[in-house]
Amino acid sequence: MSDAAPEIPASRGSPRGRSLTELLASMRFAISLLTVICIASVIGTVLKQHEPAVNYVNQFGPFWADLFLALKLNAVYSAWWFLLILAFLVVSTSLCIARHAPKYLADIRSYKENIREKSLRSFHHKASAQLAGSPQDEAQRLGKMLVSGGWKVRLQQRDTAAGPGTGWMLAAKAGAANKLGYIAAHSAIVLICLGGLFDGDLIVRAQMLLGGKTPYTGGGLISDVPQRHRLSERNPTFRGNLLVAEGTQSSTAILSQSDGVLLQELPFAIELKKFIVDYYSTGMPKLFASEIVIHDKQTGEKKETRVEVNHPASYKGVEIYQSSFDDGGSKVQLQARSFHTGIKPFMVEGEIGGSLKLPAEDIGGSPATLEFAALRVLNVENLSGGEGSEVDVRKVDLRHSIESRLGAGNKSTTKRDLRNVGPSIIYKLRDASGQAREFVNYMLPVDTGDGLPVYLLGVRQTPAEPFRYLRIPVDTEGSMDGFLRLRAALDDPAVREAAVKRYTRMALDDKRPELAAQLQQSALRALTLFAEGSTREGQKLVGLQAISDFIEANVPEAERNRAGEVLVRILNGVLFELAQISRENAGLAAMPPDAATQAFMTQSVLSLSDVQLYPAPVFFELKNFEQVQASVFQVARAPGKNIVYLGCLFLIIGVFAMLYVRERRIWIWFTPAGNQGSDALMALSTNRKTMDGDREFEKLSGKLLGTTNSSGGNAA
Repeated sequence: MSDAAPEIPASRGSPRGRSLTELLASMRFAISLLTVICIASVIGTVLKQHEPAVNYVNQFGPFWADLFLALKLNAVYSAWWFLLILAFLVVSTSLCIARHAPKYLADIRSYKENIREKSLRSFHHKASAQLAGSPQDEAQRLGKMLVSGGWKVRLQQRDTAAGPGTGWMLAAKAGAANKLGYIAAHSAIVLICLGGLFDGDLIVRAQMLLGGKTPYTGGGLISDVPQRHRLSERNPTFRGNLLVAEGTQSSTAILSQSDGVLLQELPFAIELKKFIVDYYSTGMPKLFASEIVIHDKQTGEKKETRVEVNHPASYKGVEIYQSSFDDGGSKVQLQARSFHTGIKPFMVEGEIGGSLKLPAEDIGGSPATLEFAALRVLNVENLSGGEGSEVDVRKVDLRHSIESRLGAGNKSTTKRDLRNVGPSIIYKLRDASGQAREFVNYMLPVDTGDGLPVYLLGVRQTPAEPFRYLRIPVDTEGSMDGFLRLRAALDDPAVREAAVKRYTRMALDDKRPELAAQLQQSALRALTLFAEGSTREGQKLVGLQAISDFIEANVPEAERNRAGEVLVRILNGVLFELAQISRENAGLAAMPPDAATQAFMTQSVLSLSDVQLYPAPVFFELKNFEQVQASVFQVARAPGKNIVYLGCLFLIIGVFAMLYVRERRIWIWFTPAGNQGSDALMALSTNRKTMDGDREFEKLSGKLLGTTNSSGGNAA
């Protein structure tokens, strides 16, 4: 005997329509859709969403970037195919509910009291016994006992061989909520998917398709954007970002689309009174919050509140979340400096996010545009010393000379020494063709671990690359002027010749005049080669690279190490005299021959070699700034949120009912026996075979029928 309800008649219609309905309502189809959704969700989690297209090109290359954009993998959760799969899942699950829910509900209402005696004897759990009372009395007595135990009971009077109405069937059931669990779990899937569709881009895409709304791809002021790119305040669902600088207010959110942006008008304006941020020792934000004022557009009401991470504010059905923070247009003052002679320093002022045209005569080349990208007031770097942190200027290997210094600003490989190294300015120089390089310069000198503070000047070609840093040593006056004077003196042939003569005179001390001319010639050649470089196979070689190439080309391999040491020693001595001459010309006292001077000259030799690779005619030094912070809010109207919450509640109820509620049914058939007694045949059915079911039947049969060993067979 099966306890399932009878199948409902097949729906009427064409065979093709019935086949399509069978496919959509099948469990296999629903599981396939869930599998695709899971895979898409993994992709959406691993791959950063809603990034600019150039970021995907830089990270994955043009081919894969085009493929990702074509498949909308950069916006998985709003892709048309993802929404279509969700819609099919809703239809499939809804058909499944409509198909099976009537059977489950009918099964819940049914006691199945029409079961036959022969069927009861085929059950696994069955027991029989003789009772003292009549069938009617025993049926009522045992029925009351089951009702007191939480069972629902129905009695049916039947005819037997002993006469009409002499037999009684007791049918009882418990745990019917198990069937409701299936309905609740399937309904939860429908509700969660519907909530996701409502809160996704479905409504926005419908407005773009039917309402004539199009994404905006240009730039400029928000007030200048045409109406066809704006969504109404009555838009039932949206999720966008809103940037508000301190002391300003805004009422237009930005909704990112794969091919542009849409502007969402809000029924209120958000004013940022104060932005609060606190940092860990590592430089990571520990807390950031915003004190805001909400201005109602209709009533003019003002509401002050505070928004923190995981503590949003709500107004007129719109949730305001603290998403991140940014620069709100800080004012910066920069000084342009150059490593080349003929370019005079000049001051520029700007605002973060703005730009400034630089004439060709100011920067000694083609005109360019200076773009103020970012101001970072806090920069925590790991400045712990490690193996290889000390510099040996006798090494003339190109790889060691360039990579060990034109790399990351932090060269640690051992313990971490985290320190705030002060503010920095990030800017871009864009040439007339539109190509730009990005630069980051620190305002204060940084002690990188060897005891000599240096100014860090970073540069990179694309945002996908790390910054490479040029280190400018700090002179005795605490600035980079000493190095710039040394660099200018190195470019002057007359000053170079004077430094060579002074070095020759000090090195030989007039004791060996026959070697003076030879030493002077070698020193001048080494210094000129270091300053002006050489050309090999059409490639310009400068600094230590030129010295290395000269040694490899003119000195046998067995003598290269010794020759390199001699040339670098001569170069160091001449550069020291060159630095002394540059200080004398500036009216400054000579540098004493101590450890600090040696460290300065060691780094200067390396920096003079590297500075010729600096890819810009000028660099900008941060002199002063006025920081203005901005808060980035995520504003969302999500009516589907409550639907999702309801779906989650249904899912919890359904899973709990299916896993922890066991459906049980008991039948007891009473027939007359001799001496006014009755025969009872009892059977139990459960939806799952468990040891708990065996123990429960044994306990029930013992309590109702007085049997002692009833599980799995007759106990009469």
